[in-house]
Amino acid sequence: MTTLDLITKQDLEQFKTELFAELKKLGISPASEQKEKKWLKSVEVRKLLQISAGTLQNLRINGSIAYTKVGSLLYYKQDDIIKLLEENTIKN
Repeated sequence: MTTLDLITKQDLEQFKTELFAELKKLGISPASEQKEKKWLKSVEVRKLLQISAGTLQNLRINGSIAYTKVGSLLYYKQDDIIKLLEENTIKN
């Protein structure tokens, strides 16, 4: 004999809430949250591109990436980061 476990809409909503909470603990945001952010700090850009602080500095120095400086903080437009990635896409 088989037992059936019914999953309700409420169960799915609770699972979604718990899943997003766990992802936030790991520093992973849903795509919808990431798109809303227009400006990124250096640490966020380095994490996104998986590059070192020195590499990011070289990208600024050689003009590959635009930035805005407010006090001692550097900010980058998310659209510029996406554009940089798209412009450097290698097609085989």
